[in-house]
Amino acid sequence: MNADATLEDHIRTLEERLLRPEVRASSEELGRLLAEDFFEFGSSGQVFTKQDVIGALKDESERHFTLEGFRAQTLGPGMVLATYRAIRCVRPRGEPAYSLRSSIWRFEEGGWRLVFHQGTPTESG
Repeated sequence: MNADATLEDHIRTLEERLLRPEVRASSEELGRLLAEDFFEFGSSGQVFTKQDVIGALKDESERHFTLEGFRAQTLGPGMVLATYRAIRCVRPRGEPAYSLRSSIWRFEEGGWRLVFHQGTPTESG
């Protein structure tokens, strides 16, 4: 079932925050957005935990993302699946990279926390 428009907008805002360089570099901000049991299937085939991601992103070079085709689907009470296509531009080269992304968000402790994420590289089309 598709999430209502207000919830979809909120989840999209959270996803966009996670793509901002200043948020990606902030252990505190990531700590608030990622659930304690968060994990990610990376494009390398590795599995990353919350602490792995926080450690890796603090040293990441500045990247800028846009997203398109965003959808949010309710999986059950307090659970939402977000899917979209991300376009990443690494400066100074400016060469775009594309990925299909999926995230599962859970409502806990009065806010939405990211529980699972996967990004799969894809072509530009």
